[in-house]
Amino acid sequence: MKKNLLFVIPSLSAGGGEKSLVNLLSQINYDLYNVDLFMLNQEGIFMEFLPKQVNVLSLPETYKLFSLPLLNSTWKLLQNRKLSLIYHRIIFTIKNKYIPEVSKREQHTWKQLSRSIDKFEKKYDAAIGFLEKTSTYLCIDKVDARQKIGWVHIDYDKLGMDPEFDFPYFKKLSRIVTVSEECANIFMKRFPSQSKKVDVIYNIVSPTIINKMANQKQEDGYFKNSDDITILTIGRLHDQKGLDIAIKACKGLLEKGHKIKWYVIGEGDEREKLSNLIEENKVGEHFKLLGLKSNPYPYLKHADIYVQSSRFEGKSIAIDEAKILNKPIVVTDFSTAKDQIENNVNGLIIDMDSDGLIRGIEKLIMNPALRNTFIQNLKKEKLGTEDEINKLYKII
Repeated sequence: MKKNLLFVIPSLSAGGGEKSLVNLLSQINYDLYNVDLFMLNQEGIFMEFLPKQVNVLSLPETYKLFSLPLLNSTWKLLQNRKLSLIYHRIIFTIKNKYIPEVSKREQHTWKQLSRSIDKFEKKYDAAIGFLEKTSTYLCIDKVDARQKIGWVHIDYDKLGMDPEFDFPYFKKLSRIVTVSEECANIFMKRFPSQSKKVDVIYNIVSPTIINKMANQKQEDGYFKNSDDITILTIGRLHDQKGLDIAIKACKGLLEKGHKIKWYVIGEGDEREKLSNLIEENKVGEHFKLLGLKSNPYPYLKHADIYVQSSRFEGKSIAIDEAKILNKPIVVTDFSTAKDQIENNVNGLIIDMDSDGLIRGIEKLIMNPALRNTFIQNLKKEKLGTEDEINKLYKII
C-alpha cells in the first residue's frame, strides 16, 4: 500500500530550498508514495517543473481572506463573520511593521497567521516542513502525521532566528534534516538535546538534467562578448548573498584594467539598494542584474567564472550546479564553503570582502592554466546526488 506524504513550503519562487524540493520531488518513486504539496503562495518560477504526480492542495478560503491587504482583508473577514480573525489580522500587521528582523518577524507572526488555517483532515505517514520556520510550524500545529520532519537548509546561527521560539517545535519533530555536515554540527551545538534526531541529506542535483537544460537556447542576447571575461552569480538579491561586496569587487577589477562582464541571476528585496550601489560605483555597463531565469543553465554553461560572494550558506545548490558544468569557481569563506570546494583543487576560497574577491577572480583571469586545472579536476568528480532520495525513504 502506498504511503501518503505531505510536503510544506511557502512557495516555489526563486531560491535554493525551493529548487531543492523540486529536484527531490522529481526523484520520488510514485509507485510507492502519494505526494501532496501545500504552499501559501501557489506561484513561482519552479511551478512548471513540478512532477505531474504531485497533488497541489488548495488554499483555505480563510487564509485567502487573511492574506489580502489589511483594509481589504478586514472588510472581507467582516462580511464572512470571521470576527476573531480580524483581531489577529491587525496584530499580524503590527508585528510585521515593528519586528525589524525578517526571520523573527516570520516566527512571531505565525500564531496570528495560523488562525486562518484549519487542521488538515487527511492523515499522513509523514509531513515534511521543507524550509525553516513557517513550513515546520504548520506541520506541527496543523497536520496529523505518523512522522513529522523538519528541513534546515542553512547555517542556523546566521539566519537571525529566535532559538527559544523554535525549540518547542524542534522537540515535537521526529527527525531534523540538514543539507551538510557543517549545518548539522552548527544545529547540534545550538540544540544539543535534539542531536539524536539529526540527519544529513544533500540537496539533490542531476547532471543529466542540468546538462540537457544547459544546451537549450538562452532567453535573451546576453553572453557573450568575446573580449570580456564573463562572470556569473546565481542567488536571491538579499544581504546573505553579499552582492554589495561583488559590486565593489567589480569596480576594483575594472580599475585594474580587466575586461569583465558580471551577471547576476536572481530576484529579491534588495534590487533597489543594489541598483543604487551599481550606479554609485559607475559599473552599470559591467554589472547586470538579469532577474529570474527559469533555466539559468545556458548562462552558466557560457560563463568563464562562477562566483559565490555569500556571507553564509547551507549547502549552495548553485555551486553544485557550477561544478557539474565544470566552471572555475570563486567562493567567499563562509562556514560551509569547505563542504563543497577544496581550495586550489576545484576552486578558490577567498576572504569575505571585496579585496578577497578581487584577488581570487584576478588570479583566475591571469592564470588560464589554473582555470583549466579546476575544470579537469571537476570532470573527474562524481557530482550527481540523485541517490540521496534513498536517505529520505529510510527515514520515512
